[in-house]
Parts: sequence; structure tokens; C-alpha cells
Amino acid sequence: MRNLGLTIVTGGASGLGAATARAVAEEGGRPVVLDRKHPETDVPFEEADLADREGVEAAVSHVVEKHGPPSGLVNAAGVDACGTLEDVAADDWERVIAVNLLGTVAVTRAALPHLKETRGSVVNCASTLGLRALSDASAYCASKFGVVGFTRALAAELAGSVGVTLLVPGGMRTAFFDDRPEQYRPGADAQLNDPADVASAVLFALRQPRGCEVREMVVCPSDETSWP
Repeated sequence: MRNLGLTIVTGGASGLGAATARAVAEEGGRPVVLDRKHPETDVPFEEADLADREGVEAAVSHVVEKHGPPSGLVNAAGVDACGTLEDVAADDWERVIAVNLLGTVAVTRAALPHLKETRGSVVNCASTLGLRALSDASAYCASKFGVVGFTRALAAELAGSVGVTLLVPGGMRTAFFDDRPEQYRPGADAQLNDPADVASAVLFALRQPRGCEVREMVVCPSDETSWP
């Protein structure tokens, strides 16, 4: 297994991103968080709105200037806008695409020259709803279906130079659902994964020896309703 080096984690202030940043640090790596919010830990942090491509590029440049080139990138940031297409405001719908898909692309593009230098790895977080569509989730499904296609194409493009892993997680116990209308929240009896367990799978992908890749992995509760 490869040692963890500098790892950029988007969405690292909460949820899977925060769990991944903690796991990287615990395993001797050096996480740096990109997020709109401060992670409220001592993990190095660069403020970035993933919907702002120029801001993302500047944030990645600052990371490299301060800490050196990354050997890992975990794109874990994500937002949602639940409701029917006609009920979700256009700006809210498009922001989901801007953050989840275009933000993933923007961070990856900005970090790519440095990842080639270190022969590093990228883990892109999609969702089970990137493989299976669900009503009242058109923005989220469209963004995560896009992440699936982008990551698969990127893996073919970068074969032999940068490792690329597609992560397909099911539901997790995070604050992701907190701002949703009640009808779109998991029920009280819902079985959700601990994000720390999913973060362990992320580290497994990042630590593969050069030339060996985990191309795709689904990590979900055993009774996940959106899989298969």
C-alpha cells in the first residue's frame, strides 16, 4: 500500500468530506480542505465555492503554494435541491449541477498537473442516484449521472498516469438531509452508513500501489433502497 501524502478534500467541513479528512490525518497523510465553510478543526483550509471556477482555480493554486503538490484528491462536496422540476427554482436546480458536476471537474482540472507530477490519485464521489433515477431528484440525479460519466471517461484518459476511482455511496448519517423538507428526509428507521466507514473505503482506493487502481466501488448499507 502507498503512503498518503497531501490530499485535497472538497466538502471537508462536514459529512463524508470531514470523515475523509480525519481519516487521512489519522493515517499519517496531510489533508487540506476546500469548502465554503471552515471545518472547525486544525486541518489546513482554503475557502472555495465550487460553483465559482476561477475561485476554485485560485484555491488549488494557494494549496500548492503553501503545502506543495497533492498526491490525492477526493471530490466529496455535494448539494441537493429536492422537488419536481417545475417546483425547484431554476437557480437552485442549476447550482446543484454547478457544484456537484462542474465543481468536481473544476477542482480536478486545476489539480491535474500536480497529480501527474506526483502520480497521484483522484476519488470522485457520485451516488447510487448516479446509477438509478428517482422522482423529485432530477437535479441531483443529473449531476451524479454526470459525475459517473466524467469519472469513467477520465479514468480512460489518464490511464497509466493518474489513478481514478469512482465512489458510489449510498445513504450516510450526515447533515446532508437536514435542510430538506420533511417528505424528503430519511425515515426514523432508515439504516444509513457511518461516513467514517465510507471514508475507509476512500483511503483504500487512495493507498493502492502505483499501477494498481480501484476503478469503481459501491459502498452502501446492506438494505439500501436505491441499490441495485
